[in-house]
Amino acid sequence: MNAELIRLLENILRVGVVIAVDEERWCVRVQSGELQTDWLRWNTTRAGAFSIWVPPSVGEQVWLGCIGGNPETAVIIGSLYSNDHPAPGSSLKEIVLTAPDGASFRYDAEASELEAQGMKTAHIKASASVTLDTPVVECTDHLKARTFELTEGGTMKGNVTHSGGSLSSNGKVLHTHKHPGDSGGTTGAPL
Repeated sequence: MNAELIRLLENILRVGVVIAVDEERWCVRVQSGELQTDWLRWNTTRAGAFSIWVPPSVGEQVWLGCIGGNPETAVIIGSLYSNDHPAPGSSLKEIVLTAPDGASFRYDAEASELEAQGMKTAHIKASASVTLDTPVVECTDHLKARTFELTEGGTMKGNVTHSGGSLSSNGKVLHTHKHPGDSGGTTGAPL
């Protein structure tokens, strides 16, 4: 084999490290040994009717696929875990996504458990409804709703303060309701 053919074969697949990211053009530059690439588009798992945005970051180790062994035709074909960026999970039965701010999403199929944590806020917006179909929904701190409807009863414990409107029970407004008095008259409204 001649030297040029050997060089082309050796360049078909290369490992490198992302050195720059351009999020507007979906491109990165990669350092692979002595080679520093021009701007290359990064790969994604879906870019059609379903589309996924998970941009690479500086320091991420990637695979380069060089068409015909020519680094000028390189495309990024995947990422690799490294000492600087180790795997966020350790089980073959889980999926884990982590973010630079420390937020994470984990689903453990063995325990059948979903966990999302580390974010400051979470927002679910649906045009028709959101259903939580489970025996128990637990809020560990403050629950706030613009309106609510309780359809099958329940209990309340602790102090409850009501203000800014009428509280009605079985058609009787509690703060204006009067009872018959002992001497045939009626009592005054509650204080």
